[in-house]
Amino acid sequence: MPIRGVPCAWTVEEFKSWLKQFDVDRDGKISKAELRQAIRRRGCWFATARAGRAVRRADRDHNGYVDDAELENLVAFAREHLGMNISAR
Repeated sequence: MPIRGVPCAWTVEEFKSWLKQFDVDRDGKISKAELRQAIRRRGCWFATARAGRAVRRADRDHNGYVDDAELENLVAFAREHLGMNISAR
C-alpha cells in the first residue's frame, strides 16, 4: 500500500530529489538521523537500524555521511534492503 506523498516507483533522480528534502541542515550530505527520518516517512520498520546499516554501506569515505558522490550506493541499498522500486529512467 503506497504511503501518501511517497511514490511506489521512482527514477534515480526522483529518489535523490526526495531524499534531499531530509537534508535538514542543508550541508549537502545525508546523516544517519536524516536518513532515519526518510526511512520512517517511507513507512519501513526498524528505521534506526536500517539507517545505520545504509550509511555504513553507502559511505565509502567513512565520514559518517552520504554525499552526492555516494548516493548511488544508497540507491543500491534502497533497492535491495528497503524494497524501493528505483529505475534508471
